[in-house]
Amino acid sequence: MANREKREVDDFRNFDPWRIFRIIAEFVEGFEAMAGIDNGVSVFGSARTRPDDPYYQMAVELGRELAAAGYTVITGGGPGIMEAANRGARESNGPSVGLNINLPFEQKPNPFISKLVSFRYFFCRKVMFAKYSRAIIAFPGGFGTLDELFEHLTLVQTNKMATRPIILVGKEFWQGMIDWMKGDLLSRNLIGPEDLGIYRLANSVDETMAILAELLSGPGECQDGA
Repeated sequence: MANREKREVDDFRNFDPWRIFRIIAEFVEGFEAMAGIDNGVSVFGSARTRPDDPYYQMAVELGRELAAAGYTVITGGGPGIMEAANRGARESNGPSVGLNINLPFEQKPNPFISKLVSFRYFFCRKVMFAKYSRAIIAFPGGFGTLDELFEHLTLVQTNKMATRPIILVGKEFWQGMIDWMKGDLLSRNLIGPEDLGIYRLANSVDETMAILAELLSGPGECQDGA
């Protein structure tokens, strides 16, 4: 039994260096596919949000407005909020990118994407969001949305990524998290007061677009800090 376990460990270690080539290939393919996108806005949100949900309808409207304003809508490429934002961009005849992740459930590319890029690794996919987005807009979502949101909050906080608008849509959804950050994280000195200024709250498409107009002076290339 011990010998078999040792062989399994050795097999894993021997295979691991070869995985590097798959990771490199995924980065290369992603960079090639995203080349030329210099005015992207990423929209995050739950894959489980249904079309009759007010947030789905708001994301459709936001996708329309972003495309009409000249932005390229970038999403995770799946259903729910992602589908809604891609759908709105399509309705405005604007470019719509889906950075799809291969999963055994939930994540199937939605039909409103004009450019689809598929990934095996979450971390490769998240690099594309950070590198090609001038702004991040987060709708209500679960673990995946929170993972993507806090990735960008951390990158801005640590100056690993240039400051950009990070907008949380839906005050009633995000307020509990914000109260916790202010009440627990800030009071325990786990974050600084300036960290609470990294993000902005919005409760409508108009508010979201107004924040973008305030913080983004016009079309331009995002800076990923690399």
